Order: sequence, then structure tokens, then C-alpha cells
Amino acid sequence: MSPSQLSGRFDLAVVGAGIVGLATALAAARRGLRVVVIDRDAQANGASVRNFGFVTVTGQQRGSMWERARRSREVWRELADAAGIPIVHTGLWMTARHPESAALLEAFMLTKMAAGCRLLTPAEARRRCPQLLAPKLAAVLESTIELRVESRQAIPRLASWLAGAHGVSFLRNTTVQSIDTPNLQTSSGIVQAGRVAVCPGDDFNALYALRLEGYGLTRCKLQMLRLADPGFKLPAALMSDLGLGRHRGYADLEAAAPLKARLALEQAQHLEHGVHLIVVQCADGSLIVGDSHHYATTPDPFSHQAIDALILDEFRSALGIEPPPTIERWIGTYAFAADRPVLIDAPEPSVRVAIVTCGAGASTGFAIGEEVITSLFGAGPAP
Repeated sequence: MSPSQLSGRFDLAVVGAGIVGLATALAAARRGLRVVVIDRDAQANGASVRNFGFVTVTGQQRGSMWERARRSREVWRELADAAGIPIVHTGLWMTARHPESAALLEAFMLTKMAAGCRLLTPAEARRRCPQLLAPKLAAVLESTIELRVESRQAIPRLASWLAGAHGVSFLRNTTVQSIDTPNLQTSSGIVQAGRVAVCPGDDFNALYALRLEGYGLTRCKLQMLRLADPGFKLPAALMSDLGLGRHRGYADLEAAAPLKARLALEQAQHLEHGVHLIVVQCADGSLIVGDSHHYATTPDPFSHQAIDALILDEFRSALGIEPPPTIERWIGTYAFAADRPVLIDAPEPSVRVAIVTCGAGASTGFAIGEEVITSLFGAGPAP
């Protein structure tokens, strides 16, 4: 669709068709607003389709991030059937092989954030998943509330459903060059909208670049792998000790200090490259495994074998099996800020910029979209 095919003025223009942009469009459409989404690419090509598709609540940072994840998980559940987005599997197993990790999990179970979780003994876990052969397994935190979608399918299906069920217009292959509401100057012509939500992912050098410069944003690069079907079905998504030291819902607890000290001594190289383990299983049985974290203004685009080896080393330690053959590799990237997990800025009264700055877009995007719409249109019914 081109600007000449768009009739009249929109209530809201969303710049960016990643998960945060689509979530913002959904929140607006549910209020009955007329919405157009403008994106520079022909289809989703960034962080929203390069991730695990893992909607995780357990382990999110205490407070607003945990609440956002709970709300976003509800929305994924609400729209999955209507939008034709299969829930591939549910739940999380956070495996612990160190006594310090088991103690941290026990402390976590005393918090509000442990809702929907329980601790499994090694014997219970092995009865449920005999293929979990890690000899040092000390405990498993089982959460029942996580869910997983196939990102490469879910994002385009969500966009298609927004267009068909909610009348959201999409303008693809189009760059927004400037915003002076109600006019958006694009590479294809003028689009008119009363208010604008800019959801640029990690492209923060275009619109409002000078303003965003003050937030000290950078980029995080991830290495991701797809492994062949291991020949058995995992009971849930799986994570490990390194994740306990990294994810703030666990890592911010006082009980995390002994584990962090041990990991610094025993897995310094993994920590240097930001390696922790997430394993999710696809509908065809293959496993998506990751990841690493490297931060730079412009990260290099190359995948490094030594870092893949560290990821697979943690896979081997956590599951107690040899990794199946690697059948696909790719690089992910997302925006990062050291001082905040989410940035919602108002460069103009009628404009909001929304960026997830911690890699939790799939897990928190729907709640953030609702926050953006409330900020732009107020808490009551839309005008």
C-alpha cells in the first residue's frame, strides 16, 4: 500500500513493525482508533524475528518488568488462536547444578515472583525427563506460566491479523524522514496522523537521534544456534546456572552473591562473552539454543566459532548430553541501555518513542504498547 492509497487522516501512526510497534497498534485498535503502521522493510527482519520466541515471566526484574511480562503473556494467550499463532510449548525449567544455585532458587521461591513455580528434586526432574542426564543436577525450578511462539511465523501473522481483524493499514518499504504532526514525511509521500508512536528497535540514529543520544543507547549482539532434533521432547524451555546469575529476577536477590562469585571463578570466559543458556524446542523437534551478549555502538556482523563453543559447552553441562548437530546460525541484535530496561520518551506532546532496551521485547511488548497508548490518549476511552 502507498500513501496515495491511504484515505484521510489516521488517529495514530506507528513507525516500526516489530513486536513493540505491532503491540502499540493493537492497543490503539482495541480502542477503536484508526491506525497505520509504517516500516522501512518488506517484512519483519530485526530483533522480533531473531529471538527465541520465548515469552518469559519468571526471572524478569522485580517490579514493572515482571508486571509487564505477566500482562504481555495474557495478551499472547488472548490473541494466539484468533491470529493463528500456535503456542509451541509452555513452561520453564531452570536447572541448577551448583549448591549455590539451589540456595538461590529456594530464596526466589519466597518472593512474589515465584507465582506459578515449584521446586523439583533431581529425582523428580529425571522421572519427568529421563534424558536430563546432567550428573551434578541439584534442583530444578519449574514454572508453568511461560509460553513460546515461533517468532518467524508469529510476527507476520500478528501483522496480518491486525490488518484483517482490526483494519490496521500497513505501509511497507517506506522510511519516515521527519515528523511534524499531523504530517509525516515519508520516502513515499505524506501520511497524516494526529499522534505518532516511534518504535525503532535498535535504529536510534534516525528519528529524534539527537534526543536519543542523551540516553546513552548502544546495541547488543547475540549469537544464536539451531540444533537438530535430539530425538526426545523437552518438558519446557530450559535454562541453567548462568541464567540465574544474569536474569535480574534472580540475580538481584541477596542470595545470588555466592553463585556469582562461583561463576566468576569457574566460568569467567562464559561471563566475559555474556553467555547464558536458553533452549527452546520448535514444532519440528529442532532446538533453538543461545546466546551470547556483546555490546557496541555498531557490533560486528560476524559469528565466532569460539563463542558458539561456549554456548554448546553450557548446553552439555546443563543437559548432560552431547549437542545435536548445528543446522543453522544467525546474529541477533537489540537496543541496550545500562540504566533502564525500557525507554518511553516524549520528544513532542503528540509523539512517543518506545524502545525495549534489555532484549525482553517478546516478553513485555504488549504491556509496553498499552502504556504508550495510555500516554498518548489518556486512560479513558479514545476521543
